[in-house]
Amino acid sequence: MKRNLSRLCLCFGSLISSCVYADTFIHAGHLFDGTSEKLRSDVTIVVDDNKIVEIRDGFARPGDEDEVIDLKNSTVLPGLMDMHVHLSSQSEQGAYLDRYTKNEADYALTAANYAKKTLHAGFTTVRNLGDSYNETVALRNAIDKGLLEGPRIFTAAKSIATTGGHADPSNGMARAIRPDTGPTQGVVNGTAEARRAVRQRYQDGADVIKITATGGVLSVAKSGQNPQFMNDELSAIVETANDYGMTVAVHAHGKEGMDRAIKAGVTSIEHGTYMDDETMQLMQEHGTYYVPTIMAGKFVAEKAKIDGYFPELVRPKAQKIGPLIQNTFEKAHKAGVKIAFGTDSGVSAHGDNAEEFVYMVEAGMSPADALLSATRHAAALLNVEDTLGSIEKDKLADIVAVPGNPLEDISVMKSVTFVMKDGKIIKQK
Repeated sequence: MKRNLSRLCLCFGSLISSCVYADTFIHAGHLFDGTSEKLRSDVTIVVDDNKIVEIRDGFARPGDEDEVIDLKNSTVLPGLMDMHVHLSSQSEQGAYLDRYTKNEADYALTAANYAKKTLHAGFTTVRNLGDSYNETVALRNAIDKGLLEGPRIFTAAKSIATTGGHADPSNGMARAIRPDTGPTQGVVNGTAEARRAVRQRYQDGADVIKITATGGVLSVAKSGQNPQFMNDELSAIVETANDYGMTVAVHAHGKEGMDRAIKAGVTSIEHGTYMDDETMQLMQEHGTYYVPTIMAGKFVAEKAKIDGYFPELVRPKAQKIGPLIQNTFEKAHKAGVKIAFGTDSGVSAHGDNAEEFVYMVEAGMSPADALLSATRHAAALLNVEDTLGSIEKDKLADIVAVPGNPLEDISVMKSVTFVMKDGKIIKQK
C-alpha cells in the first residue's frame, strides 16, 4: 500500500508536499524464520506497513527515508505464540476469594495489565482459554482497535463444563449462595444444552471453544481426572463448533476423558497428564494437537508445599498431578504427537511464558522444535499459518529478537529485547 502511495506522490508531487512513505529495514545477525530448524545469518527483513514484503541475504542498504533497525547482534524470530493463557487472573494466595470480591471491570483491567506484560515478553499472539465475564472478548476488541497494548487474542470466553465440572463457577459454594448455572454460564447437561452453550459463545464473540473434559487440579472439587462429559455431549459440542468454524480446546488430565474427546474430533488436548500410549496413538490418528503447559504443573506442585496457599481439597491434587506433566510431555514428544506451545499462564506469572521453552528442552525436545512449537505449529493449530507463524514474504510483521543464539542456549528466550507486532515497534532495547 505505501509503495503504491509513494508512486502516486511522485506523480502528483507538486500537489502533495508531505507525502513520504518509508519502509523498515531490519538487519538481523541471525534469523530463525519458522520454516526450518536452522538459522540464517546476515539477513535483511523489509517491512512495509504491517507486512513483510521482502527478505534479502546480507544487510541491504535502505533508501534515504527508510528506517533501519540494527539487530546484527541478535537472533530474530517470528512473534511467539502461546496457545494456553488466562489473562484475567494470576495465582496468588487467597485468590479463591476473588469471585466474591471482584467485579467484571476488575477482571477486565487485570487482563489489560497482563496482556501488556505478555506482549513485552515477545508473545504477539495468544489463545485465551477461559475467562469469567467475556472480558477477554472486550480486551481483544480494544487491542484490535489500538486502544490498548497487547497480543493478538483468540479467546474462548467462558469455558464449558458440566455441573460440578472443572469450569463450573459454582464449585465450592455453600448451597445457600450457589447460583443456578446453565449454558450461558458455561454449564451444560445433555446435548441440547451443549449445542446451546457453543452457540452462546459464538454470540458472545468467542473465537474458539474450550471445554473441561475431565476434572482439574485447581477447581474446588475432589477428582482431578474423572471424565466429565458423555460421548453424545462431546459430539454435539464438536459438531456445533465445526458449523461455526470454531476449533475445540480440551482441558484434560485423565485418560478416559481424553480418549472420548479425541474420538469426538476435538482440536487440542491441554495438560494431558495421564495420557498413555493408546491415547497418543489416538491423537496421531486424529491429528490432535497436544498443548503441554509444563510450567503450570511445576508451579502448582511447588505452591502445594505452602500451607494455606491452596484449599485443602486442591492441595493433594496439585501435589500428585503437577509433577507429572513434564514426563508426559517427554513421552508424547518421543511418540511423535503434534505439539503446540502453551503455558497456562495465569497459573504461573504472566510474562514468564518463555520458561516453558527451558522445560521442553530439558525434557528432550530440541531447541529448534521448541521454537517451532511456538511459531509454525501454533499458527497451524489456530488455522492462521497463511498470515502468522513464520517470517516470510506477505505475512504479518510480527517479529521478535533475543540476544545470543537460542539454538545453543534456549534460556535466552527469556530475554526478549525487541518486539514488533503488526508492523509496529512495541519494545526496543
